[in-house]
Amino acid sequence: MASPTEIRKGRVLDYQSAPHLVLLMQHRTQGRQAGFVQVTMRNLNTGASTTAKFRSTDSVDFLHTGTQKLEFSYIDDMGYHFMDPESFEDSVLPTDICEEYKDYLIENNTYDILMVDDKPVDINLPAAVEMKVIDAPEGIKGDTASNVQKPVTTETGLSVQVPLFIKQDEVIRVSTTDGSYLSRA
Repeated sequence: MASPTEIRKGRVLDYQSAPHLVLLMQHRTQGRQAGFVQVTMRNLNTGASTTAKFRSTDSVDFLHTGTQKLEFSYIDDMGYHFMDPESFEDSVLPTDICEEYKDYLIENNTYDILMVDDKPVDINLPAAVEMKVIDAPEGIKGDTASNVQKPVTTETGLSVQVPLFIKQDEVIRVSTTDGSYLSRA
């Protein structure tokens, strides 16, 4: 058992007999009362988010976690399939967990997968991914005002605002935090 002050974003704790991933943690104090830690977390079994308060006298139980580099293979009705490049073992993440990451998952790319008790539960995306542009309209001739951009569609279906010089079949770097264009690859 550990103190609530040890809770950090990205850690997994046992809350109400289910593994919960900490999404946000804030330490709060109210006047003369004792401080508490307010935690927003996602249930890794159901995908539901919840908020809880832990007083300094409470104790929390952290689960053993680790990350493993797995290669994204494909999607089917079972979920998102990731393969271990060394053992060729297949791991499946449910669709509800991967839904928020789907625009950044590119086949044959390697991702860090959060494992709880050797079971994949979440994806740690890199800061940026490289994507191929599959649809890019031509820039309008004479439109040279500063920082003019156009929308393009990437191989995952993500729409990104890019400079006018980006053409179809080019590879671009896209930020995974906000989906913005960073550079050519």
